[in-house]
Amino acid sequence: MSEPLNPTESAVRRALARAERGVTLDAVEAETLLHARGLGEGEPLDRLLTAAGRVRDAGLASAGRAGVVTYSRKVFIPLTHLCRDRCHYCTFVTTPGQLRAQGRAPFLSPDEVLGIARAGAALGCKEALFTLGDRPEDRWPVAAEWLEAHGFDSTLAYLRAMAIRVLEETGLLPHLNPGVLSWEEIQRLKPVSASMGMMLETTATRLWSERGGPHFGSPDKEPAVRLRVLENAGRSAVPFTTGVLLGIGENYAERVDAVLQIRAAAQRHGHVQEVIVQNFRAKPRTAMAAHDDLELQEYVAAVAVTRLLLGPKARVQAPPNLSDSTELGLLLRAGVDDWGGVSPLTPDHVNPERPWPNTDKLAALSAEAGYELRERLATQPPYVLSPEPWLDPRVRPHVAALAGADGLAVEGRVPVGLPWQEPDEAWTSSGRTDLHVEVDTVGRTTDRRSDFDAVYGDWAELRARTEGARAGHSTALAAGDPEVHAALRSAEADPAGLSDAEYLALLGADGPDLEALCALGDAVRRDVNGDDVTYVVNRNINFTNVCYTGCRFCAFAQRRTDADAYTLSLEEVGTRVDRAWAAGATEICMQGGIHPDLPGTAYLDLAREVKRRQPGIHLHAFSPMEIVNGAARTGLSFEEFLVAAKEAGLDSVPGTAAEILDDDVRWVLTKGKLPTATWLEIITTAHRVGLPTTSTMMYGHVDTPAHWVAHLRTLARVQDETGGFTEFVLLPFVHHSSPIYLAGVARPGPTVRENRAVHAVARLLLHGRIPNIQTSWVKLGDVGTQAVLQGGANDLGGTLMEETISRMAGSENGSLKTIAELEAVAAAIGRPARQRTTEYGTPSAERLATARSEEGRRALTLDLL
Repeated sequence: MSEPLNPTESAVRRALARAERGVTLDAVEAETLLHARGLGEGEPLDRLLTAAGRVRDAGLASAGRAGVVTYSRKVFIPLTHLCRDRCHYCTFVTTPGQLRAQGRAPFLSPDEVLGIARAGAALGCKEALFTLGDRPEDRWPVAAEWLEAHGFDSTLAYLRAMAIRVLEETGLLPHLNPGVLSWEEIQRLKPVSASMGMMLETTATRLWSERGGPHFGSPDKEPAVRLRVLENAGRSAVPFTTGVLLGIGENYAERVDAVLQIRAAAQRHGHVQEVIVQNFRAKPRTAMAAHDDLELQEYVAAVAVTRLLLGPKARVQAPPNLSDSTELGLLLRAGVDDWGGVSPLTPDHVNPERPWPNTDKLAALSAEAGYELRERLATQPPYVLSPEPWLDPRVRPHVAALAGADGLAVEGRVPVGLPWQEPDEAWTSSGRTDLHVEVDTVGRTTDRRSDFDAVYGDWAELRARTEGARAGHSTALAAGDPEVHAALRSAEADPAGLSDAEYLALLGADGPDLEALCALGDAVRRDVNGDDVTYVVNRNINFTNVCYTGCRFCAFAQRRTDADAYTLSLEEVGTRVDRAWAAGATEICMQGGIHPDLPGTAYLDLAREVKRRQPGIHLHAFSPMEIVNGAARTGLSFEEFLVAAKEAGLDSVPGTAAEILDDDVRWVLTKGKLPTATWLEIITTAHRVGLPTTSTMMYGHVDTPAHWVAHLRTLARVQDETGGFTEFVLLPFVHHSSPIYLAGVARPGPTVRENRAVHAVARLLLHGRIPNIQTSWVKLGDVGTQAVLQGGANDLGGTLMEETISRMAGSENGSLKTIAELEAVAAAIGRPARQRTTEYGTPSAERLATARSEEGRRALTLDLL
């Protein structure tokens, strides 16, 4: 812990002057202003409050609701008071013994939950705040037993079920506050909630790690863990409430740091809908019962500094029941514009000794300070008015039913239960369904999607983080480098037995050393695969490009209203399957965007349609991100969803969405795609249920050769465990229309030297594990493809028939290759070509004959269907 700052009066005056001029404050200036005291006219705190109030008022005016402060009319549903944490100030949490003594069960029953919600709806409440302890089943056997007896495998599964019932039977909007969540758990809860929340509280790690600290012994209170939740909520486009808890032992610098961390996450993702500045209140029968409450002027100074740091667009909230009514005017002066949830029915179960103020009194107190009090929903207006990608389609009708034209609540409207279901609209064809043809002729309409400046997060922050990736430094080592020569000698003896440092040296090989590396890769390839260059006759079907995941490298994804957006109907998908079969295809490769309106069962419907049309064709479909989406939307586990997909006709899974299996790189490449651990979980689960997968790596953007080696090592470990990978596919980054390149974040793809080196090193490192190394003719072109076929690769991939994803990114190598063209690529380097199946077998005589027939050749075109 650093020495506390003790600013002089002149330092406070200088910081105040900068705040009054609207200058952005740095951390030291913000910490200095926390020392402002004195409410007399012209005294430091008085001036600070005036400056903060001016910033707040400007924000309200720009939002179109000048002079309006808000609150949410809610019920508080304490789903369980059990928790695995041991916070020293908490009276919300109890023990199983205490619950038994009170005659209460470990969890509220469904009838109790609905009873509270119905009573609240009758009183005009519109928000159901679900608050509960973190994962009580991990600590208390009685919690796990209760859940199992009621058919749930976790507290979060029960929470999800109750949120659905509240939506359907009462119309109240669930705001979920279950504590620490993983990325995957957020995906599962987003479809049943209008918003979520978790107090950051503090970034002072010592309060968690040191014995006697208020969070000691509480695994979910580690600041790094809570910051990860805040990030994952942003990546998942969840309207999120967070905040700071002041007066639990943190110092002023730590207070500022917590607010700055929240600000940074909000700037990256735009998801922080409100920030609570909560003052500590000591409670009897807790370890901190004798701890002093936060002094009033210290508190309002912190609120004001929070407002100045967060700026005019932020909604800053103070709980009105934790301050005396005479103090609420000071909080308004300090920049507060939201009072949070206030209930006419239920107590504040976290602070039961502090009752909610009457809403009429709260309105009067707000009016005395010159503000009109208006009711809002659990979702703040910006997310109500622009619901994509923030609100799940199954929750949007519930929100819309209670919202006015300004995004605030329609006061006096009583909620009514509505079905929680997928959108009623039929799954029909829409948009530019001929894009797979016209991308090669007319081209894309614009070089970027219409929400380019919003959907991907903060481009400026990303550019600052990736300067090194764009520096233009060559990854090549000088020819004759002794480390490269030593690594080559080791690889000749044991291709898969090198150290990371040795493989990294090989990735830097240049000149004659590069030729030697590629020759070695080619020799290993010959030993494993012979000289045949293999390929599959297949058809890609990208059934939609509507997607809001926010992958920054992807030029394929579009908003539903963009000129290049499209969605195929099931009939159109089926027609393309028939056309592929007529061309002699043995495989359909099918993937699409994460379209918010397509139900989770869409993937199963697609698989059934493919097999209904052509039972003999192999369906290679659905990236791990699509499997996450399908599982989250259907409420199934990954294993259950994969088994259902297999039963519907899925034969294998593409190992796409891997990009680089390093989260530091992934969170630059993508805003909302699955983290590395989830990708690995889905892939290994697919292998376990009998679905083979490919493996991939997209390289040459903001990564380094060290990332490539680590990625290959990860794939090797998985293959050692499961044996489920059929091939490894190298995907060089295509930059031309990629958002991350257009925004100046990524470099313009890998060099020719890097392409050759990484294909060769992949052959060596994966030797004895993954026998097939596939190259991408779409991305490399004929010359680049032939080069890597002579340096370790053995497979050309497929005919594709439509390849919209790379073409939308600016690849100039077409969307289809005929059998003759693929075989010509091999013949040009003196190698025979052989048609294969998806799993590297030999196609039937009928498929081989059809693919080479005149009718098959005519069907292998990109004509409009």
